[in-house]
Parts: sequence; C-alpha cells; structure tokens
Amino acid sequence: MRRWLRRRPRPAVMGFWDHLAELRNRLIWSIVAIVLGMVVGLIVYDWLLESIFLPPYCRVLEARDAPTSVLGDSCSLIITSPLEGFRTRIKVSAYLGVVLAMPVLLWHLWRFITPALDRREKRWAVPFVFAGCVLFVSGAMLAYFTFERALEFLISVSGDVVDPLLGPGAYLGLVTFMMLAFGIGFEFPIVLIFGQLAGIVTPSQLNRARRYAIVGIVAGAAIITPSGDPVTLAALSVPLYVFYELSILVGYLILRRRSGAPPLRRRFRRSPQAGDERQAEEPAP
Repeated sequence: MRRWLRRRPRPAVMGFWDHLAELRNRLIWSIVAIVLGMVVGLIVYDWLLESIFLPPYCRVLEARDAPTSVLGDSCSLIITSPLEGFRTRIKVSAYLGVVLAMPVLLWHLWRFITPALDRREKRWAVPFVFAGCVLFVSGAMLAYFTFERALEFLISVSGDVVDPLLGPGAYLGLVTFMMLAFGIGFEFPIVLIFGQLAGIVTPSQLNRARRYAIVGIVAGAAIITPSGDPVTLAALSVPLYVFYELSILVGYLILRRRSGAPPLRRRFRRSPQAGDERQAEEPAP
C-alpha cells in the first residue's frame, strides 16, 4: 500500500502511451472525487431543496398571486411520475458532486498540462486551483441570483391564464444546469491563459480575433442561458468578454516574462542628454 501511494517521478520525455496512462489515472481520481461529492449531495439534498432552490420559485409564484401548492398553503413542487423524485435527486447530487470535486478536477488538470510549462510556471499550481474555484463559485452564484428573473420571464411568456405548478425534475434540472453552466463558463479565462502558457495560442492572435470572440461569447451565452431574457444573457456575456480582455493582458505579461525583457520602468528611463553622451565619449586628458 505504501509503495502504491508513493509518488512516481515522471520520465524526462513522455511518449504517447505515457500520456494516455497518466490521463487514465487522473480521470480515475477525478471520477472518485465526483462520486464522493455525489454522496455528500445525496445527504444534503433535502436541505438544498428547501433552503436554496425552492425560495426563488416561491417568490415568483407569490409575485404572480398564483397557487403555490395543490395540497396545502406551503410552497412545494409536484411530481407526476413515481421515478421523477428519484431521478431528480440523482441528477442534483451529480451536479453537486462536480461542484465539490472542482478543486480536485482543477488540480489534476494542472498536473496533466505541467509538462508543457517551465519550472517557474509549474509553481502556479495553487494560484491556478484557487482562481479556478473562485471563478466557478462566482459563476454559480451569479446564475443563482439571476435565475429568479429568468424564471419570471419564462413563466410570463406562457400567458396570464397559465398557473405554474412545476415538478422537481424540470425546475431543479434548470436551476442546477444554469449554475453549473455559468460556473464552467467562468473558467473561460483559465483556459485562455493556460492555452497561452502551453503555446497553443498567442496574445496577438487573441487580440486579432476580438471581433469573432465577441460574437462567439454572445452566442455561447445565449446557448447556456435557456431563458433567453436579456438580463441573464448580459449577466453572462459581459463578464466573459471582460475575462477575454484580461486574459490577453495576462498573456502579454507572460510573454514579456518569458522573453526576459526589462521592466517598463527601466526601459522608459530618461535617456542622457546629448552633451553628456559626447562628454562620456571624449577620452580623459
């Protein structure tokens, strides 16, 4: 057991099969982390449903003066199939498993791409994992806080004579999908930055592709946000475009550091006067 847990050094030059073996091991560890997160999700599912996911739905129904339940006064969801509740619990737990396993997923992703980096850049493992987790949580929270507006828009499109009584499968599937999609979408700058680190793209290429990036970001945000309302669309597309510009800036800083260029303060230091130059060139008597 101790020999199995002992860290094996990487070969200096990894072949194709070595990369496949390492990818297999890291996928196994990632799947184990997701499964453990799913177990936690199964345990806290009832609390999440009552305290986190249900309040936006209840507030929308109260704002429309619509009935909140078919059996009582308390706000609740309805099921029309015996297996719907079970499928919903598994699906929400799977989404939560991905969220809880995100640090492990980012760590193994970093370890897989480090052969393409130099020694100094390999030290960025902790900042990479921390930034990835912060961005993912920020995206998920943004989706949660804008979901009520999106749900209100979707219900209002149905018409005033339609009373919404949603099931847990449709409702929880929508809110958890949006949170997971926003969280993954906020990893966009991480992908761009480390694509530049690995030499896949350059800052100048990203700079020239800015117009196409704007169209792609808006189109991708429209696909991720199923509500289609402008508030949710702008809430995702604007941060992604800001992240795109920041990744270009970070890419230029990385390129400057790799090339060994002197800092800006040294490069733009005031040059000596012409008289001083001539005086320095004249030999001493």
